[in-house]
Amino acid sequence: MITDESTRLPLVRKAALNNAQWCDAVCRAHGVATRYEGESLWAGVRRTPPMYPDAVTLEPAVPAGSVVRGVDVVSPGCSVKDSFADLDLAGDGFEVLFEAQWIHRPAGAPLPEAAEEAAGLEWSEVADAGELAAWEAAFDDDGGDRLFTPDLLREGIVFLAGRTGGRIVAGAVASTGGGVVGVSNLFGAAWAGVLGAVSARWPELDVVGYEHGEDLEAAVRAGFTPIGPLRVWLFAQ
Repeated sequence: MITDESTRLPLVRKAALNNAQWCDAVCRAHGVATRYEGESLWAGVRRTPPMYPDAVTLEPAVPAGSVVRGVDVVSPGCSVKDSFADLDLAGDGFEVLFEAQWIHRPAGAPLPEAAEEAAGLEWSEVADAGELAAWEAAFDDDGGDRLFTPDLLREGIVFLAGRTGGRIVAGAVASTGGGVVGVSNLFGAAWAGVLGAVSARWPELDVVGYEHGEDLEAAVRAGFTPIGPLRVWLFAQ
């Protein structure tokens, strides 16, 4: 883990802003208006899509009241991404849903070898609505409601697909913002292929994201370094 605060904190800020901009894109694709409060906070004006936070802190030491104020705690599922793991929202009716680590990989770092189950995959970018539907079906084995709409197929966002025999079996989302590339929604033991595609498209940009548990261990094996903790809080009342 990078422990030097002068190095770590700017990287976490970039990762948090990148993640907030990806959340913003998903929300707007679903018709949910969003807002930024200066450089300290991003939030949805009403309930955000499933698995996406209602607010993301962009700076440390943001007052809890300014985070909770304005988010929708009436309808079920309100959540807050505490990007610096320094909020205490328990008194406002929230509980910690999970904890994770922001991760960082410098531009130009050597690419990892593909995991055995991902070796030989053919990688490309999702090109249209039909491919996006197939990508999401591979990503979501439960077959839930469509989360990723064709509006997200735009500059700065790519859905990467690893295929075997023409069938999508691995993938991730890569999105630019905050001066970095953020990788999210990874599936299918895909780090090697995803990082190869990201490096080819944006060779000058560092790569960030967040993971926990075994997924964090896999990211570290792929050359990422943990740079700081985050928490996701869920409204429990």
